[in-house]
Amino acid sequence: MSAWPMRRIIIAGGGTAGWMAAAALGKTLGSLADVTLVESDAIGTIGVGESTIPPMRTFNNLLGIDEAEFMRATQATFKLGIEFDDWARLGDRYFHSFGTTGKDHWSAGFQHFWLNGRERGQGRPYDDYCLELRAAYAGKFVHLPGDGLNYAYQLDSTRYAAFLRTLAEREGVVRREGKIASVEHGASDGRIAALTLESGERIEGDFFLDCTGFRALLIGDTLGSEFDDWTHWLPCDRAIAVQTESVEPPRPYTRAMAHDAGWQWRIPLQNRTGNGIVYCSKYLDDDAARERLLGRIEGTPTTEPRLLRFRAGVRPRQWVGNCLAVGLSGGFMEPLESTSIHLIQRAVLRLLRMLPMTDVSDRDIAEFNDQHLQDMLQIRDFIVLHYKATERDDSAFWRYCRDMAVPQTLTHKIELFRETGRVFRRNEELFQENSWVQVMLGQGIIPRSHHPIAAKLSDEELNHFLGGIEESISRTVGSMPPHHVYVAGYCGQPRAAAVARQTA
Repeated sequence: MSAWPMRRIIIAGGGTAGWMAAAALGKTLGSLADVTLVESDAIGTIGVGESTIPPMRTFNNLLGIDEAEFMRATQATFKLGIEFDDWARLGDRYFHSFGTTGKDHWSAGFQHFWLNGRERGQGRPYDDYCLELRAAYAGKFVHLPGDGLNYAYQLDSTRYAAFLRTLAEREGVVRREGKIASVEHGASDGRIAALTLESGERIEGDFFLDCTGFRALLIGDTLGSEFDDWTHWLPCDRAIAVQTESVEPPRPYTRAMAHDAGWQWRIPLQNRTGNGIVYCSKYLDDDAARERLLGRIEGTPTTEPRLLRFRAGVRPRQWVGNCLAVGLSGGFMEPLESTSIHLIQRAVLRLLRMLPMTDVSDRDIAEFNDQHLQDMLQIRDFIVLHYKATERDDSAFWRYCRDMAVPQTLTHKIELFRETGRVFRRNEELFQENSWVQVMLGQGIIPRSHHPIAAKLSDEELNHFLGGIEESISRTVGSMPPHHVYVAGYCGQPRAAAVARQTA
């Protein structure tokens, strides 16, 4: 058998994107490919993405990663969802969990039974019927049989990249140190042939992954893949990040706290807390944002605040010729729903499924680009929902968000839910029905109707149905250990585990 023509795979850039790609390619392809990653210690990485969503567990499992070892290395905690403060109205709070709420009927989701219950005088919040939500607010966590608790992680992304580097190099991936000085591509076929480093070293390849972040040196500067700007729907264009000492046991959830020009995050790890403020520079300047962030953190800062500038948007052509954009080089959406690492994972796994046996196929490229664009569009709509569905009018920023025209796909989803209580997902859309329901209810969109199947139950049957779910959840949550105690015993250092037991 002749040598595989795609054997030399070059990854331009490290960080989370580069090392996730390197680890997956090295583990999956083994001796079939020569994988080289080029990065420079002199170039910093964004490195603030600390909150993830459940599909990351699948990625880690595919790489054969031991969860406790990974969590210890990245100082990770468990994450059951995200709390949103002051988004729909000042003083409001709601929770987007990773679980399911209640029990669905094959013909209708649980929200229809809950809505019918409200009509009959059932006063319990929708939240009471979600195990993950109740466990989060109780500060509890445990691995339940049958994967009965759906979760993700809150982690140190810089440590995660280092952890993956060790795994990748064990699988034969070679790291080359150096800054990329130029990118060589053919005038006739437009494909990339090699990278030249500042040292003069020339690195040839058959296929290239652009993990150079916002710089997009290969996919943008060299191959000219256009960028669609989404700032008219997602106007925040700045973030400032800072780390602080922990002042309380880590909660099993992330917080997203809205302010008059954007929002602030708080993410608890084992050893510290990650903080940041996201804002629109049209309504808040950098100095004021920095002052606001530092005035609202808990604990002593352990790092200097770091300013990040960005534009929300996407490159519809993520794959051009023999080059694929992975991570920030292909597009960006603010980390409101913790999707950045997921989109890296999605691109890498999709590439592995579509690697060509011979030459790159234009049809494969078109299919990849269409699928990845659909992922981005669907996630975009979900994030825009948080801004659009608001009653806040206390600032120019929120009035803009409330009044802005949004994509028709999102308008349809909102109005369908408002009229009927229904949510329909397309293809392999990331966010499940319950995610849309939780956020739409949390943002104040209450359906005017529901499925008739809910009216089939008598008052007694409905009370038994709803009460049984709530009672089962209460019993399960009551039997769980405190989150910080479980983390310390499962993946913490021995001393931390002993302290956690004493403070439980």
